[in-house]
Amino acid sequence: MKVLIKLGGALLDNPEERSAMARELAAIAREHELVIVHGGGKQVTQYLEERGIQSRFVGGLRVSDARVIDAVTRVIAGSVNKQLVAALIAGGKSAVGLSGVDGMLTSASPLSPELQFVGKPEHTDGRLFDLLLSAGYVPVVACIAGDMQGNIYNVNADRMAVSCALGWPADKLLFLTDVPGVKGADGQVIANLTPNGVRELVALGVAHGGMQAKLEAAVWALEGGLPQVAIASGRQAEICARLLAGDTLGTRLSLALEECL
Repeated sequence: MKVLIKLGGALLDNPEERSAMARELAAIAREHELVIVHGGGKQVTQYLEERGIQSRFVGGLRVSDARVIDAVTRVIAGSVNKQLVAALIAGGKSAVGLSGVDGMLTSASPLSPELQFVGKPEHTDGRLFDLLLSAGYVPVVACIAGDMQGNIYNVNADRMAVSCALGWPADKLLFLTDVPGVKGADGQVIANLTPNGVRELVALGVAHGGMQAKLEAAVWALEGGLPQVAIASGRQAEICARLLAGDTLGTRLSLALEECL
């Protein structure tokens, strides 16, 4: 089975948590074909603040000028990516760190003038994943992408994961984050969601910021042909294996509610 797992940057900040997650991912990679996509927004924000640069967000996406792109490349495609690769190797599975720029793995275009160098992923060429996997490596992808003019774009990690999942293509897509799932207006985790349910949560203002961006990416994945997307806490023990086994954890999204069950 071809599995793509997206890791939120908050799960990678603590060395002990990162090592534990890497051991679990290494175990999954011994059973399935695995591609990992990761973010690192928290780390980028800290890096910018240390240099006196305040981040500005629009619709959950970081406005990215030249200074922000430099930070994103240094932090997400640099230290965060390499720390995760090293943890996977320590966990017993060889891994290769990539970004969407490498080999034009993922091409992108500007999402909007207001966001500057925030990119909309246009296409991911999954052949590079197949090449690395056939040689025994786990691809670990940082969420930046490029274009044929040499530009580098900051891409929302959830959208990067969806582009990679569709372009490979994956059989399963898991979003692992630092919250237990998608919460409704009552603060309780919603076990099953459809695109209509997502639109309602956004319209009511219940889902906003980073969760809104995540849910909109999940809808894109479903409309692109993936049968189901899971959003769950990466801090639960053996979360990947349990989700792949069909355990009811977090939130599962599908085009039709009965397909979630």
